[in-house]
Amino acid sequence: MFDAQEESGDIVVTPTRPNGWDDGGTYRRMHQHTWNSESWQTENCYDTPYSAINNANRILDQIENGEFKLSDSQKSSTIADLRAIRAVWYMMLLDTHGNVPLVTHFNDSVPKQATRKEVFNFVVSELKAAIPALSETVDASTYGSLTKWGALTALARVYLNGEVYTGTAYWKECLNCCNQIINSGKFSLSTDYKSIFAYDNGSSNKEIIFAVPYDSRYQGFQMQHKWFPPIAKYVFGNSSDYFWGGSCANPQFIKSYEEGDKRLEDTWLIGPQYYTTGSNVGKLAWMCKNYLPSLTCMKNGINYTSIDYGYRIWKYGSDPSTTNGKWNNDFPFFRYAEVLLDKAECLLRLGQNEDEAAQIVTQLRQRDFDDESKATVTVAELKGDTRIKYGTLDWDNNIDVAGDQTPVTLGGLYDEWGWEFACEAQRRTEMIRFGTYSKKNWFNHTAVTDGHTAIFPIPLSALETNRNLKQNPGYDSNR
Repeated sequence: MFDAQEESGDIVVTPTRPNGWDDGGTYRRMHQHTWNSESWQTENCYDTPYSAINNANRILDQIENGEFKLSDSQKSSTIADLRAIRAVWYMMLLDTHGNVPLVTHFNDSVPKQATRKEVFNFVVSELKAAIPALSETVDASTYGSLTKWGALTALARVYLNGEVYTGTAYWKECLNCCNQIINSGKFSLSTDYKSIFAYDNGSSNKEIIFAVPYDSRYQGFQMQHKWFPPIAKYVFGNSSDYFWGGSCANPQFIKSYEEGDKRLEDTWLIGPQYYTTGSNVGKLAWMCKNYLPSLTCMKNGINYTSIDYGYRIWKYGSDPSTTNGKWNNDFPFFRYAEVLLDKAECLLRLGQNEDEAAQIVTQLRQRDFDDESKATVTVAELKGDTRIKYGTLDWDNNIDVAGDQTPVTLGGLYDEWGWEFACEAQRRTEMIRFGTYSKKNWFNHTAVTDGHTAIFPIPLSALETNRNLKQNPGYDSNR
C-alpha cells in the first residue's frame, strides 16, 4: 500500500542507486505511471485485501452455520467486527482498483465484477450496519481493533472521496461522521508530532484511532529497510540491523514546507549524520547529503544516483533495542488529525463556517510552529494555490517542462494534507481528490492526462482465473 500510494505520488521517489533499486524498472514505472497488470505493487494491493476478505467470509460463514458456539451478544459483536474490517479492506479496493468483485461468502461461486459505485454502496452500507454494535471503548483492550470510532473514520474517508468514486459529493455525510468522532471526546492531538510514529507508540497515544500493531519479537515494522542506506546501522546504533537505502524525498515537495514547520525535520532525515557505533564513532557519515537526488535516476532512461543523495524518510523513529531488523513502531492507519482535516475540507467545500475550518487547521499547525503567527492560517490562504512548484526538472534542477499550471482549488489545504500525512500511504488518494494526479508534472513524471491511471489495472492473474472480470478502462486487457 505504501508503494502504490506514495511511489505514484509527488512526495516519494526511489531512484536507482549503486547498491541496486532498479529492480527491472519497477519504481520508475510507479513514478511515471507506466505500470501494467503484472506490476507487483498494484497486484499486491488487489490480492492482499481479498486474502483478508476471504478469511473474514470464512469465519462469518462458520458463525452463521453454528460451527462456532457463541452467545447472542458475542455473536452480534463478532459479526459486526468482521463486517467492519471486511468493509475497510473493500474500502482499499474501492480506492485502488474501483471495479472489483463483491464476495460475501467463503464458498461463493465465481464472482462477477461490481462497478465502483456498487462497491462504494456496499462499503457504506456495511460500515453503517456494523457501527452500532462496535465497541466504543478506547484503551489498551481495544488497541489494534476497529472500534466504532475507527469505523466512523473509515466511513468519513469513503465519503470524503465519494465524488471521485461515484461522481456525487458526500461532504455533509463526511462532516456528520467527523462531528460524531470529535464530540465523543475520546481523542486529542498529540502535543509532539514525532511521538505519533515513535518506536514505542501505542495505546497511550490519544491521537491514534486505529493502528496496525508491530512488535520486534514477532511481526516487526520493516519499512525502514527501504528508506535508509546501509551506513544507517552505525548512525542509529543498530549495528546488527540492516538497511538497503532506496526511497527519498522529491525535492519539489521539500521546498514547499513553510519556514519554521517542524514537520520537515520530524518527517525527513536531513543533513550530516555521525557514526555512533563501530570504529568511526563521532565521524561524519553522509547518508542524506542533499535533498536533490540526482536527476539521472529517472531521466532519459539513465538510472543512477549516489547512495547518499536525497532526504530519507525519518517519520518513524528508530528502535535502539532492535537486533533483528524488526522495529516496534505501530503504523497509525487512522488518526485524529485526519478527522480534523476532513471536517475542515468539508466546511470549505460546502462554503459553510469557513472561519471554523481555518481555526481547525490552525489548531493542527500549532504543534508544528513555535511562532503562533506562523501557525495561524486564514481562509484565503487555504483557498490559495499550492506552494509546490510543479513541472519536470532538468539536469540543473530547474523546471524543464512546466505542464499544467492551473491553480489548485483549495491549494493551501492540499498542502496541509501533504505536510501532515507525508509517507503515511495516502498521497495518491489526496492528489486524485484535489485534481493534481492526472494533470501535474513533477520530478521526472509527465502527466498521463487521460486519467486512466487514477485506478490501477485488474491483475492479469485475476483476469486469467475469473473470466467474469474485465480490465479497467485504459489498460490492455492482456497486460
